[in-house]
Amino acid sequence: MIAALQRLLRWLFMHAEALFNRAFGDRLNPLYHLGAISFFLFWIVCGTGLVLFAFFNTSVTGAYRSVEMVTNAPWLAGSVLRSLHRYASDAMVVTMVIHMLRYFAFDRLRGFRWFSWVTGVVLIWLVYVAGVNGYMLPWDQLAQFVITASFEWLDWLPSFGGALMRNFIYPASVSDRFFSLLVFIHIGVPLLTLLLMWVHVQRVPKASTQPPRPIAISVSVTLIVLSLGLPVASQGGPAQLDVSPTALQLDWFLLPLLPLIDDWPLGSVWALMGGATALLLALPWLRWRRGGAKAAALHLTVHPGAVPVTVRSGETLLEAGLRADLPLRYDCRAGGCGLCLCTVLNGRVEQGAYQPAVLTEAMRARGQALMCCAVPLEDLEIEVESMAPAGGNVVRQLVGSVVRIEPLAADVKRLLLALPEGERLDFAAGQYLNIVLDDGQRRAFSFANPPHDNQFIELHVRLIPGGRFTSFVFNQLKVGDSLRLEGPLGRFTLHESERPILFVAGATGFAPIKSIVEDAFHRGIRRPMRLYWGVRHRDDLYLLDLTERWQREHDNFQVVPVLSDGAPGDGWTGRRGLVHEAMLEDFPDLSGHEVYACGSVKMVEAAVPAFLAQGLGESFCFSDAFTPSGAAPAVPRQGA
Repeated sequence: MIAALQRLLRWLFMHAEALFNRAFGDRLNPLYHLGAISFFLFWIVCGTGLVLFAFFNTSVTGAYRSVEMVTNAPWLAGSVLRSLHRYASDAMVVTMVIHMLRYFAFDRLRGFRWFSWVTGVVLIWLVYVAGVNGYMLPWDQLAQFVITASFEWLDWLPSFGGALMRNFIYPASVSDRFFSLLVFIHIGVPLLTLLLMWVHVQRVPKASTQPPRPIAISVSVTLIVLSLGLPVASQGGPAQLDVSPTALQLDWFLLPLLPLIDDWPLGSVWALMGGATALLLALPWLRWRRGGAKAAALHLTVHPGAVPVTVRSGETLLEAGLRADLPLRYDCRAGGCGLCLCTVLNGRVEQGAYQPAVLTEAMRARGQALMCCAVPLEDLEIEVESMAPAGGNVVRQLVGSVVRIEPLAADVKRLLLALPEGERLDFAAGQYLNIVLDDGQRRAFSFANPPHDNQFIELHVRLIPGGRFTSFVFNQLKVGDSLRLEGPLGRFTLHESERPILFVAGATGFAPIKSIVEDAFHRGIRRPMRLYWGVRHRDDLYLLDLTERWQREHDNFQVVPVLSDGAPGDGWTGRRGLVHEAMLEDFPDLSGHEVYACGSVKMVEAAVPAFLAQGLGESFCFSDAFTPSGAAPAVPRQGA
């Protein structure tokens, strides 16, 4: 039955969200910002409440008069303020309940999410307690009914045994101290609510607590218009304990229990609320469908960069990436905007619920998925089109002109690109940019120059047989031609620590290493650095003389070239074999080191597990893998 209810609610939410997307657009769909809207409404309630409290008289005789004085203030100021306080409270209940229903509908309450769900249930109760308590303060006849009904309900508990209601038999029984207690509760409970709201969002990676400005403005205007059109007023005059109120208009958002307390046996109301609360708290651990997510954590590799991420049971790709501090692009987090699109290279995912307009069947057939909805079913490897950059640099769209094309080897050319006069591209050493082709396809190349020397952009382009862009560079590109650029991108950057640094570069994977090393020299970094540069033939070491000069000029740098091909008698007297194995021979224990590896996917996939097996900590292993565009359905690094 619960599973059927979830399916019905999920169907309703998906159709409502699609309708709202057409009306407001996916970026301003309020159903995608329910939690943030609740936070915004809370601040409206607190702000208006503080102003009202400044004029409130905390005494039996003064409470009603002070509220009426505020309500009847000139220019409707007090009336609007009181109405805003009331309607924002109602709206907060509505958004919180819908927010909770949505998470229940999409079964986002199990595993690691239990904490957010349970704290959410407690938050709903705290908001109701604060709201009911707020209706007691004006001391009109509605307040009288709320107080007597609430305390009668509490009096049913054995611990009170009727002691509470004796305070409301005679008007003289209600003292100023009682109103001081009500005010204390009305201040203390929201403070506790704010604390728990802060705790609640700590388990949600990159949780937003502020809605988009247009939504905030729209909510504010709606509340103001409602306050002007339907102003809140006291009901029935001041409270009179010797007279029972007859005709009252209840706030059905905050006071839905009062009619039940008035009509049902009090024990039945307690049973209903206690049972409903216990069921809500137990939902994360109840099983009402077969199967489910695997209990074990899974391994996710995010390209570009071959960044390893651990995915908890039931966690979406986006949640896992954000928890690992990856700068992934996203907005709605609900399968409605398509901004978090990725390509699944290896492994299977459960796609989850999303709007068909942003992930078509053709896109799914190409292996694409939405990270905010997709949950891995096994170890996974994905490609992200672009990530927000490291170091706070802004991704820019630029046009660069070719100022020099220089051969470095038979199959490697150096490109120097200039931006329009007066422009510079700020980037971090080790990052890359995209060359945007005419049809929108992208080819990624690392910056080979250091950030301080950014008059020109230096790229190392290796010819890939059959490669569209690299063939163009070698056969057609000439000085003066223009290229569309996008960058900076990537997080393959030097991290701050005191550990010795080991660089492992394969072929043109030397380019980002060159940028990092020259930047380190410029910044005066004295950490020991050793570069292992692996290529097939001697001629592929296209800037070996530069690295040897670094070695002569800097006593904290060494270079170890390694050839994987060739035969005795070819004149090579240096190291042979696979480059990562050469490094492991020299460093059988990598604990205490920091390793940066850049090269082909094959090299990185072979090297990283070997590094970890020899003591390297995962948090000190950084890699950047590139793939020729024809080799995989991914955005290439050092592409073709």
